[in-house]
Amino acid sequence: VGRLIAPKVTGEYKTGQMFLHKLFGYRGVILFPWQAHVYNRNRRHRTRADPEQTQPSKSNRKEANGEEQTFYTALIDNRDFPFVRSQSEAVTFIGHQESSHGLYAIQGFDYVAHHHILPYTATQDDPLQHELWDKFLDYDPNKDPQFSAKNTLLVWQKRNRPWLRLSDVYMETTENVQVTVIPFYMGCRGRDTHWWRYRICLENLGEDTVQLRERHWRIFSLSGVLETVSGRGVVGQEPVLSRELPAFQYSSHVSLHAPSGHMWGSFKMERKNGLTFDCRVPPFALES
Repeated sequence: VGRLIAPKVTGEYKTGQMFLHKLFGYRGVILFPWQAHVYNRNRRHRTRADPEQTQPSKSNRKEANGEEQTFYTALIDNRDFPFVRSQSEAVTFIGHQESSHGLYAIQGFDYVAHHHILPYTATQDDPLQHELWDKFLDYDPNKDPQFSAKNTLLVWQKRNRPWLRLSDVYMETTENVQVTVIPFYMGCRGRDTHWWRYRICLENLGEDTVQLRERHWRIFSLSGVLETVSGRGVVGQEPVLSRELPAFQYSSHVSLHAPSGHMWGSFKMERKNGLTFDCRVPPFALES
């Protein structure tokens, strides 16, 4: 694949930096960075209330400014898709024109935390397979990194910035299972239907194997509507989080007849001995 280099302790990786994903193991390339505010619920002093019983307020959500961290938009190597426990259609958005309200999906994208990047120097001039590779990046063996942004990438980034932009990340850990949520505003369809996508990553930080059995959501709209949604698993799966395969990531969508709202909830997790516990999903904002 290439030669591993020392991870950056400070500073950002540049566009074109090849990497291995520390958690999911796939080969990828960095397109551009984002500065995000990370809100970790476990670092706040609060009572351990039932997450389903309290509606979060905007003042509570922003009572801490969050820790600023760097995340990256990245391309995933097509050859690694079958082996990654992550949905790779990560970016979906609504058409630009008023007359076009179609839903578009771009395959093989991910948002990667800085600490999950294992950078390497490629030993070949075409180290990654993705339909956008040649459209977005140029190769120059004398540069570091060896790949740099084409004008196509810069124009595409500027045009689609509203749908690509990552600004807030929400985290909470329950019984050694960490849930990370990143919401994205997609746009408006029709007169008043606003859409968001949200990416959720579950990571088992402990030694005991657990399996996700159920999901329970509360969705609150600025218009005053509170909706409850429950079901088996997530995206048609009941993923197992073990020591060998500790993480699972997926994306989903939600719509509101209002420009903003909140979501929160829990996942019912089952241990090998059959005992279950509720893993909290931190309240996160849906903002247009």
